[in-house]
Amino acid sequence: MNRTRDRVLIAVLMPFVLILTACGVNSIPTAEENAKAKWADVQNYYQRRSDLIPNLVATVRAAAAQERTVLREVTEARASATRVTVAPEQLTDPAAMSRYAEAQQRLTLSLQRLQEAYPELHTNQNYLELQSQIEGTENRIATARHDYNGAVQAYNTEIRTFPSVIGARIIYGSQPMVPYQADEAAQRAPSVADAFGNNQ
Repeated sequence: MNRTRDRVLIAVLMPFVLILTACGVNSIPTAEENAKAKWADVQNYYQRRSDLIPNLVATVRAAAAQERTVLREVTEARASATRVTVAPEQLTDPAAMSRYAEAQQRLTLSLQRLQEAYPELHTNQNYLELQSQIEGTENRIATARHDYNGAVQAYNTEIRTFPSVIGARIIYGSQPMVPYQADEAAQRAPSVADAFGNNQ
């Protein structure tokens, strides 16, 4: 008797279970959570850019400052060495010869320091690395925004199509998500002159 009643109960409830399954009971939250996860990726890459770029800029500035210091010392030593001259009549003056030798030695030491520091003086390489890191970060952001928009499209389609629309309205009260959209300024191609402050 109980088995028969259980079978009847299952037979009566089965259509309701199928209807609920068909109404997006699982697919709507799955699509919503996927879109939220994709948005978290967008925020993650924006944070990566926020963390990365200042550190890279500081590294490039430090390398450029070191390079400027070494090159300035070489330039100053060269200028000093060219200012100290020995005329033919001074070739017998030990003080004049000493001053000349000291000036030339300062230039020699500066050039040696430049040669020793050269492997570390990669300002151009650092700028190229900075440019590469920025480009990579921007590409990751663009990809994450694209993936987010795809997830939003899938979610919005899910909650607006039959039979999930029934579950979306009755069970979840789902609202469409907003895709990422570029701001008005992004609609215009950037100008190289504008990037350098030359508004022409």
